[in-house]
Amino acid sequence: MSPSRCSIAFVNLLMAMLGFNCFAASAGEITRHSFFSEVLDREYAYLAYRPDGYDSGIEPYPVAYLLHGSTSSETTWTEYIDVEPILDELIESGAIPPSLVIMPGSLSWWADGANEPAATAFIEDLIPHIDDEWRTFATPETRVIGGISAGGFGTVTLAMRHPDMFVSAIALSPATYSGLPPEVSSAWVHPTFQSAEGEFDDALWHNLNYENLIEDYLAQPMVVPFYINSGDHDPLDIAYHAAILFHKLRPHQPEQIEFRVVDGGHERDVWVSTLPEALEFAFSFVDLDTETTSDCAPQTEC
Repeated sequence: MSPSRCSIAFVNLLMAMLGFNCFAASAGEITRHSFFSEVLDREYAYLAYRPDGYDSGIEPYPVAYLLHGSTSSETTWTEYIDVEPILDELIESGAIPPSLVIMPGSLSWWADGANEPAATAFIEDLIPHIDDEWRTFATPETRVIGGISAGGFGTVTLAMRHPDMFVSAIALSPATYSGLPPEVSSAWVHPTFQSAEGEFDDALWHNLNYENLIEDYLAQPMVVPFYINSGDHDPLDIAYHAAILFHKLRPHQPEQIEFRVVDGGHERDVWVSTLPEALEFAFSFVDLDTETTSDCAPQTEC
């Protein structure tokens, strides 16, 4: 953390002794929310990071959606990743613009699996809700999607199914396997991919995995820039499978894709260390010179 953020006690003390005011760095706030999802027929929970100045302004913001991994929840991003100071630093340094960051929860791998239509709920319920209730640009040019592990699976499949919805995508250690998942993957026992008999459904996996989507994605003209990474010691062999995904996408979008293999496993250190670069890459494609879909900002009267 740089001294300019006044985060070092010695700097605070010295400045006070010299009679200078040292203002704290601008900081966002994360709050918990929910709404009723018609698609899921239940409450849909999410956490929202709003940047400093949101409450006192009227301007719209770009939005990043961050998806958690298998058997986790929306609190992954606060309790495990500790994303708030990362976002504060990136916004204060100018690496990314002030943005809303939405961290939803899901019981599925962000797919329309056997247990719930999570992908449909994300597209048809969550995104419209956020655009209605928060001050967003409500345009694909200002909407980023990203996720870790099973959230990376969801990121890749949602972006490929809906390239007109997202300006860029971040897949950190994505569980997007070529062929069937490895035996140690939780996909084998997760309700998303279970048959009526309670067994792993090969056909359902193949239908929901990106390999069933990539041909159509490559055949259409729209490009979603991707940032993909993995730890080199990932026990799920994600470095290998992520490389396959990268090589399938690179001919289609050679200047709009990045792939990193870093030291580490399927773990927090990999995701925390690479999230700043991933967000900076993703937000470099955000176009703020865009008009909202309404004549007035959300939460205001026209």
